[in-house]
Amino acid sequence: MLSYFSSRKRFSDLTEQEVLALAISSEEDDARIYRGFAERLRAEFPGTAKMFEEMAREEDGHRRRLIERHQARFGEVIPLIRREHVSGYYARRPVWLAENLPLEKMRALAFDMERQAEAFYRSAAARTKDAETRKLLGDLAAAEAGHEKKAEALEARHLDGETRADEDQSAHRQFVLTWVQPGLAGLMDGSVSTLAPIFATAFATQNPWTTFLVGLAASVGAGISMGFTEAASDDGQLSGRGAPWKRGVASGVMTTLGGLGHALPYLIPHFWTATVIALIVVFVELWAIAWIQNRYMETPFFRAALQVVLGGALVLGAGILIGGG
Repeated sequence: MLSYFSSRKRFSDLTEQEVLALAISSEEDDARIYRGFAERLRAEFPGTAKMFEEMAREEDGHRRRLIERHQARFGEVIPLIRREHVSGYYARRPVWLAENLPLEKMRALAFDMERQAEAFYRSAAARTKDAETRKLLGDLAAAEAGHEKKAEALEARHLDGETRADEDQSAHRQFVLTWVQPGLAGLMDGSVSTLAPIFATAFATQNPWTTFLVGLAASVGAGISMGFTEAASDDGQLSGRGAPWKRGVASGVMTTLGGLGHALPYLIPHFWTATVIALIVVFVELWAIAWIQNRYMETPFFRAALQVVLGGALVLGAGILIGGG
């Protein structure tokens, strides 16, 4: 009864012609997704791009066999039915979203796609009465089941140890340029630049709530400023640093968090308790920044600690002296 009140049909209500039509459109979509992956990865990851091209050709072969069977049994006109028309049918991410996935998640998504297709063909074969159609769907289910191993073989063929290492290193570099570098810059700016106004206010007023409001305003304002500045500074086309909005989000969010870290303790109504906790937070923040620089930017830890901790201590001291004076 639910199918009468829904814009989608249940899989169990599909005719055998509609099942074949659904399989044809699904194979077509999967081939398009694989080719989209290959096109996106061709410049930076040619080995993985070749793997996805071969998988797309496999899907093309499946689609041709399904079309031939439909022509033999139902004629030339194939009903228009797609995944989104069927209730409970497995969904695919939109291509434009899937293309934004990291390299490893693309590979994992491809294996999931093959497993889902196998389950579909097995279900379709179980409810098909025509012997030839049932055989074809069973064969395709077996083919999809073997695709995971074939994909692993393709990966091994096109991605030898050196190629895989180079591609993984390139993906890591892209992650650092797009997310870590702007996020680290934001965290440093938010943690260090807000020290002076927050602690100057704290020691000038000795009012935790006022200090918190100043810290909140400074953190949010700095986050908005840093986010827009990072996004507008480079479109990423020539530098290869990634989409401006991603870098802007990373920089803006981390700037805000960097400032809020030592502003939040001033929600505690006791001034000296809040100040001691805020100073501990500052200590942790500065050493965390030094560790991130060493871990992702390959900056020698001693130099990173000297730059960040010494600089932060000078700004903190300036804020305390100005507020206390």
